[in-house]
Amino acid sequence: INVENATEFMYLLSIVVRAFEMEIIPANRIVAQIGETLILTCNTTGCASPSFSWRTQMDNPLGGTVKNHRTYSTLTMNPVSVVNSHDYLCTVFCGEQEKKEKSIKVELYSFPSDPIIEIRPSSLVYGERVTVICKIPDVYPSDHLEVILKKEELVLHEENFYEDDSTNTETKTVAYSFKYTAEDIGKEITCVAKLPIANMDFEPKERVTSQKLNANFGPQNTIITVSPDKPPMEGDSLNLTCVTESNPSPQIVWRKHLADESIWHLIENNVLSIPHARFNDSGMYICEAINLVTNKTEKATVDIVIQDGPKNTMISVIPATAVKEGETVTMKCTSSGNPAPVISWKKKKATGEYEKIFKDATLTIQSVKRQDLGLYECEAYNQFGKEEKVVNLLVQVPPQNITVLVYPSENVKEGENVTITCSTYSNPPSQMVLKKVHQEKEIILPSVNGTFILYNVTKNDTGRYLLDVFNEVGNNIKVIEIAVVGRLEKPDQMIPLIIAFSCVAAIAVPVVAILIYVSRKAKINGSYSLVKALRLKV
Repeated sequence: INVENATEFMYLLSIVVRAFEMEIIPANRIVAQIGETLILTCNTTGCASPSFSWRTQMDNPLGGTVKNHRTYSTLTMNPVSVVNSHDYLCTVFCGEQEKKEKSIKVELYSFPSDPIIEIRPSSLVYGERVTVICKIPDVYPSDHLEVILKKEELVLHEENFYEDDSTNTETKTVAYSFKYTAEDIGKEITCVAKLPIANMDFEPKERVTSQKLNANFGPQNTIITVSPDKPPMEGDSLNLTCVTESNPSPQIVWRKHLADESIWHLIENNVLSIPHARFNDSGMYICEAINLVTNKTEKATVDIVIQDGPKNTMISVIPATAVKEGETVTMKCTSSGNPAPVISWKKKKATGEYEKIFKDATLTIQSVKRQDLGLYECEAYNQFGKEEKVVNLLVQVPPQNITVLVYPSENVKEGENVTITCSTYSNPPSQMVLKKVHQEKEIILPSVNGTFILYNVTKNDTGRYLLDVFNEVGNNIKVIEIAVVGRLEKPDQMIPLIIAFSCVAAIAVPVVAILIYVSRKAKINGSYSLVKALRLKV
């Protein structure tokens, strides 16, 4: 005997030795949920070639698929439906003499999902009636169904379906209406569905669903909160939060009211953050809450003032920083800061110190005098600091108070020196031109450093001289008549005739000092000989 024959022999021997038996798996009683898959197995022992048959006790359709194997047979119900609610009988034949059979009861139920709550209308309004609908899907057998509707812990409605005669799965509905009030906002509606079938072991036998009563309302009571709540300083971080009551949640839009009355769109978020506040962040901020369902809009505003010391201090001068004596000048000082800076004016004294002269943003000086020129300081001050700006006021004065001295006199002899000195006041400093009227023509005489010198004059130097003293503001002309007579008896001992002009703006120069200086410098390079000039003209 080969190995295969030996194995088969041992298998047949074991069957012969063991008695013929059968069983159904699962045994006795089965509870199955409609829609799921159920497999019944009919198994045998002690029979080499059993034959199987399946039927219901009332010979109804099996409602499943039979598949026979060597020693067992299966009945598969996929999916399980109400037609499978029977006693199933499995019969097994072992040869022609032996027969065994067993039955099993299949009991069905359907409780596949939690209840579904609907609240109508979808947009709830205070004072109107609201209907709560609870749907329990695909229930079987429905004659055991119990439903409870609750608002929070308050039972609104109870309903059972004991008299229901449905023979298939059905969705059962329970509805309840009540008047909607403000106190109902946010309260929870609960639907409890129970399927308590005695002697049927399945879970769950109770299913629960809850939903809040949320009315569509608002926005309302919209406000803006500012964090931190202390007055903000420049450089601080600042958060503006728009708080409102609305359902559904509103769309939030931030805007800022600008100085030119225009509106600047910022962001769409309930929090507006300013990480490093600047002075120009001050202004009116607008939060606009928009409920797209109720089609309502509500606004809230807040004034933000960023505190800081004086900044951007500026001085403007009208008509200009340089004015003519007798005119009116207006100096205006502006400065930004919060609180608004206090403006005061100071004037620099001869000692170098500043003296307070005026407390206002605008300083006006009527009929300006030369004593008004100098440095003016504007000081902007608040409790967070101060800032100063300085302006130099120039008072322009034409040449005035002119004094002309001729030394030794206007009548000189040939070979003598004549000195002409001039003192005046003007601003800006004056310039001067000395002219000689000759045959109805003017000869303009140049100068070296403001000094005119004539050497060894002759009678040809006799005549009228015009001294023109001028600056940007005006001029003044002085007339000098010089007469030259015969030569001295001892020419080599003659006193040189020097015409020297020196005009010093704003400071009167002593006459004696000028004479000494001119006599020492009489022969410097660049001096002018009137005699030679006249000879060239002839």
